[in-house]
Amino acid sequence: MKAFLAAVAVMAVITVAAPFALEQIDFSAADAGTGSAVRLD
Repeated sequence: MKAFLAAVAVMAVITVAAPFALEQIDFSAADAGTGSAVRLD
């Protein structure tokens, strides 16, 4: 039970922290999905 609760806590922390971390490294899903290298078939 302790391992399960620890896993849930870690997932919650990652879920909350991920947008802030990605913003700090200037990652944008919109930028990644557009450009000359993107194929729209």
